[in-house]
Amino acid sequence: MYFFYVEYNFAIGLSSLYNPQLSKDGDIILGGIFSFHSSWKDRQDTYTNKPLPLECTSLNFRDFQFAQAMLFAIEEINNSTDLLPGISLGYKMYDTCGSMARSVRVALALANGNEAVSAPSEAPCTRLSQVQAIMGDTSSSPCMAIATVIGPFHIPQISHFATCACLSDKTKYPSFLRTIPSDYYQSRALAQLVKHFGWTWVGAIRTNDDYGNNGMATFTETAQQLGICLEYSVSFFRTDPPNKIQKIIDIIKASTSKVIVAFLSHMDMDVLIHVLSQHNLAGYQWVGSEGWIIDSKTAEMDKHHILDGAIGLAIPKAHVSGLREFILDVKPLNSSGNEMFTEFWETLFSCNFRQSASSAEHQRECTGHEDVSSVQNSFTDMSLMPIFNNVYKGVYAVAHALHSILVCNGTCNHKMQLDPFMVSDEVYFNENGDPPAKYEIINWQPTEHGIVDFVTVGLYDASLPADKQLSLQNKSLIWEQNSKQVPVSVCSEKCPPGTRKVLQKGKPVCCYDCIRCAEGEISNITDSITCVRCQPEFWSNERRDDCVKKEAEFLSFEEIMGALLTAASLFGTCMTAVVAFIFFRYRKTPIVRANNSELSFLLLFSLTLCFLCSLTFIGRPSEWSCMLRHTAFGITFVLCISCVLGKTMVVLMAFKASLPGSNVMKWFGPTQQRLSVLAFTLIQVVICILWLTISPPFPFKNFKEIKDKIILECALGSTVGFWAVLGYIGLLASFCFILAFLARKLPDNFNEAKFITFSMLIFCAVWITFIPAYVSSPGKFSVAVEIFAILASSFGLLICIFIPKCYIILLKPEKNTKKNIMGKGAPK
Repeated sequence: MYFFYVEYNFAIGLSSLYNPQLSKDGDIILGGIFSFHSSWKDRQDTYTNKPLPLECTSLNFRDFQFAQAMLFAIEEINNSTDLLPGISLGYKMYDTCGSMARSVRVALALANGNEAVSAPSEAPCTRLSQVQAIMGDTSSSPCMAIATVIGPFHIPQISHFATCACLSDKTKYPSFLRTIPSDYYQSRALAQLVKHFGWTWVGAIRTNDDYGNNGMATFTETAQQLGICLEYSVSFFRTDPPNKIQKIIDIIKASTSKVIVAFLSHMDMDVLIHVLSQHNLAGYQWVGSEGWIIDSKTAEMDKHHILDGAIGLAIPKAHVSGLREFILDVKPLNSSGNEMFTEFWETLFSCNFRQSASSAEHQRECTGHEDVSSVQNSFTDMSLMPIFNNVYKGVYAVAHALHSILVCNGTCNHKMQLDPFMVSDEVYFNENGDPPAKYEIINWQPTEHGIVDFVTVGLYDASLPADKQLSLQNKSLIWEQNSKQVPVSVCSEKCPPGTRKVLQKGKPVCCYDCIRCAEGEISNITDSITCVRCQPEFWSNERRDDCVKKEAEFLSFEEIMGALLTAASLFGTCMTAVVAFIFFRYRKTPIVRANNSELSFLLLFSLTLCFLCSLTFIGRPSEWSCMLRHTAFGITFVLCISCVLGKTMVVLMAFKASLPGSNVMKWFGPTQQRLSVLAFTLIQVVICILWLTISPPFPFKNFKEIKDKIILECALGSTVGFWAVLGYIGLLASFCFILAFLARKLPDNFNEAKFITFSMLIFCAVWITFIPAYVSSPGKFSVAVEIFAILASSFGLLICIFIPKCYIILLKPEKNTKKNIMGKGAPK
């Protein structure tokens, strides 16, 4: 790949050349970009002279370890007879000092060489890239800047710790690769982890860079899909002024959520934990990203145990044989890049190789033979071995690609001219340049000695089906403040079954009120958003969490009201039978003979049927009982009224017949009386037959009358048929009442017409009041009203017409004479 660049130093404000901090010649050179220092000294540029190079400060042991891992892999490959035989790998490693501008500068130096100014030439630029691949950088934002610059030249860039999902965009970063999973998966895994423990109301803190902002954006999106709400989401960077960090502390203090998701780099977490310790801000459950969750330095800084019980994701543990010993076997006097190793040694052991008078009081003189393993600090801590392994894998990925390109089969093709584009094609992870996403779930568990133990409590594997990606092992977890109980962090408590969620106005969806389901509706799950209406035959129970079968309501023989009405019906039947017996026993007496004994017995028979038909209204409605109850009632009452009407007409005809020259009785004799009763009754029979044929009554379950009960009743079928039957009875009763009223004062010692008038008056009064009572009575009470009307009218006829006669027959036999009945005298 051809590259020629002029005056870039001036563009970024750098005036002198940068040499690699660590380098070694070889047949093939690999580049390395690490932040050996994490900061630099501030300076005031005058813009009158070229700016001086950055003066780096704060030696970063972590990136020094990463560089050592790269050296180890290169040395191992160079000593191998199977991989790249006969080919030696060299390296050039640059220090970025944590500066993004310097990251770009050293990337260009690796790609193009380290010339300050190009020599004028007419010839085209044909020189190849200095390196075949670049390892680094550690953070996402510098990687984006580097990948943007070297991407067009297809120089493979392999990062071991840059996780931002944005780097998976191959249109922007075509040659960027990494050996650590993308935050695309980590953010979703964190959201699933939060959901697993039932935390729906959480706070979020992120690093204000590409790593934190992109990671938290994906987490927020996934959290919303899983029903998790963020009470707050704040960002900061380690160089922010104290007042901005103080605002974050105030937000945490004012919050109600007890879980904080921290998408932070270890450097930002170190700054934050210092401030949290100052405010003793304990009592929160921390959920961490891989950027800090297994960082031992962060754990050491947590003197107040604020992060105890933290849970988060980490790169799976790995072991590279011999790497630990290689890293610890550092000798400054025989290492390449002596200046870098010297600074490292002096920082590690707090000594000076050349002791001066001013420093003698503070630091001892270095010998170069100190025992590195005796030091306890972040350099000797091997908790970042998974990241070292990522560096190791990256170097080997490039080596295998070169092995394939150079057609190494016993020996390699030394004459083949390498092009980074070819290497980029061979180094392959997936379509986005990412490795498979697997994480360990880490729990911070304090030990008796106050040291945090990073305990693996589960796994997350994005390659598995969605319901199996997250798995927690059967290990006891430690939560905030050494609690064994899973903390609760919700805006609103879960709505129990029998209630539904109603969102609180102006608040996130996780904040809601629990409203009890209405009658007839239920919810049988926790946090239901709706209540489901029960089926028509069911009703909600008291707790509103289950539909129970509605109680069937009908007038039964067992209940008190049904039993009383049954007793009244049977009493009326027995009473009618007694009267019939008395009339039959004294059938030859004048009072029985004078009142048309045949119609009297027929009336008593019809009254017996009237009393008995009321029993068809009691009990569970069936198809036959529904058809029988109204038709039997209609026919028996018409028969009854027809008999009363016949008796009334006999009284009127008898009076007319007693007038001189009247022969009306021959037109209304016994035969005519029988035929009139038969004719009136047949009309009702025809009406009932038509009713039963066209639209008969049928059993019906009434769900609307009473909400929590099923009323078993008889639907009328045809309402016209029902009112025709009832109207015909009313018509005959009215006609009979008029005739009886006209005959009430006829001269007769025992005026039967007067008693018929009273009976019909009672009959009409009962049935007139029946209609509104029947319509307004609910459920079984409407049936009871109908039975009461039948019994009341039947008793009215029985008592008014027959009891006075029984009184004469049994108690006043002296009045039971023909002479007294005809009004011609009374016994002395």
